[in-house]
Amino acid sequence: MSTSDHPSGTERPSGTERPSGSRGQSGSRGPSGTDADGLLAEQLLRLTRRLHRIQKHHLEPVGITPAQSRLLRTVAHFGEPPRMADVAARLEVVPRAVTSLVDGLEAGGRVRRVPDPSNRRVVRIELTDEGRATLRELRSARRAAAEDILAPLTVDQRDVLGGLLSALVDRVPESGC
Repeated sequence: MSTSDHPSGTERPSGTERPSGSRGQSGSRGPSGTDADGLLAEQLLRLTRRLHRIQKHHLEPVGITPAQSRLLRTVAHFGEPPRMADVAARLEVVPRAVTSLVDGLEAGGRVRRVPDPSNRRVVRIELTDEGRATLRELRSARRAAAEDILAPLTVDQRDVLGGLLSALVDRVPESGC
């Protein structure tokens, strides 16, 4: 595959050049009025929808939704069974959303609600053995979904993409969004 020089000092695979006239600056427009940043945003949105579809497909055999998967992984990251409010804060959702997800996972035997030993008004979420087994299945499903979406990329392209995504994800936005 041939490459062309990319302004960042890395090489960009041919066929992935920015639209004509784009300088890689925020809001830059080419001679035909093409909004390069708008096109990038649209591509990211399309990729996000595609990722969601692929992930959902790989989670179906596990019997879990993407939101339930995220909740299970979040609960597992806490050192001790977290309070439902802590999970809601970590997931950046309203507590009611966590309640609904926990209801579904509890019905499947993947989590259980346990009282807080120091405050009986507080409910904590604990993984069950079935929940831990599901987490192992989820890792495999996530790897398969990642391979599906990243299959067209070379190892070097994956490294570049990882760096670019980290730069976007790790940036603290000024707007607080």
